[in-house]
Amino acid sequence: MEKPLWMICVTHMFLETYLLVQVALIPVITREFQLSLLEASLVATVPSLFTLLMNIPSGFLADRFSTNHLLFASMLIEGLSALLISQTYNFWMLVLGVSLMKIASRIYHISGLSQISRFAKPERMGRSIGFQNALGSLGSAAGVVSLAVFLSTLGWRWSYLFWAFPILIWGFILLRSPQLKTKPTDKTEIEKQERLMKLSLIFSAPLLIFLVAIGIREVGSTGISTFMTTYFVSTRGLSESTASLIFGLGPFMGIVGSLAGGYMTERTGAKKALSWAVLGCVVSLSILSLMTHVYLLVLVYLVYALFSNSLWSPMNTIVAAITPESERGLSYSIYFFTEGLIASFTPTLVAGVIELSDVWFVFPFSIIFMIMGLIILQLLPKPKKQV
Repeated sequence: MEKPLWMICVTHMFLETYLLVQVALIPVITREFQLSLLEASLVATVPSLFTLLMNIPSGFLADRFSTNHLLFASMLIEGLSALLISQTYNFWMLVLGVSLMKIASRIYHISGLSQISRFAKPERMGRSIGFQNALGSLGSAAGVVSLAVFLSTLGWRWSYLFWAFPILIWGFILLRSPQLKTKPTDKTEIEKQERLMKLSLIFSAPLLIFLVAIGIREVGSTGISTFMTTYFVSTRGLSESTASLIFGLGPFMGIVGSLAGGYMTERTGAKKALSWAVLGCVVSLSILSLMTHVYLLVLVYLVYALFSNSLWSPMNTIVAAITPESERGLSYSIYFFTEGLIASFTPTLVAGVIELSDVWFVFPFSIIFMIMGLIILQLLPKPKKQV
């Protein structure tokens, strides 16, 4: 693995440390801050709005600033936000800290993926993104497992404090890294005019179909991921620490899923790999909703985690295949904007549905939207680059 790719992957590991901690904490903060489930869902909804606002600016930044500066900025914001959350006993300060983390995530993802898409060979694109996702899954797993440990000992705030300092140290290492010092391209007036023409190429029919398919699928994915620990606690009667521990096992399986997604992308093409992954999510969620025995519940959940983490490599590969290289940062920002838009309102929508019915209803809700996304994905035409 080339050193720049390795450094981007390790950055992803640190960045994703808190990815699942916030949603795993929903049962905890509901009790601690005496909130309704609808109010607690704001810890997922409000940060997603910040993500939404940062998508397009992050795309322009990725095309204009050095990668090491942007990755350093993401680590700095992430680390300082973690310190803020570790010291707060106010719900809205918690929401603010998580929102700042989402800004850091968007800066990283658009910059990091744009850089990978530029130096990775087309035939190695799926595998490179697979490694990047695998390290992210490792970080997510480490974060949720540490949360389970601290919930049983010192308290959940220590899970934020524990990772803050390694994240900040890694940020300064990135800042001084010569391997990631990419020089922004100077634009002449003619190049600026060409840029406008290339911008029109971004919004092609394949990209629009892809965005609709991914957006609809994201409704189902966000709904189930946000309230999975709530389901474990309220419906299956597990303790908060046990639910967090099970939730934390998912990203460990995600390491395998990410690598498998990269391999399948290279072997079958990104569209087929993505279709099979979504179908696997649908089938495993359907079985998971029927499980009552805790061991079978964990087993099927791990299968679902494998498929859900194998999605990212083919999705990111498709974006790279159907958009112009010179506008890759903006292309990824549009893709993430779509996901962010969906993620910004889905938790509150699903919380409202749950309060009117039952937590279990999140399963058929999510499955229906995943199937709809899968059907629309089949309309995606084959571009000049193989997907």
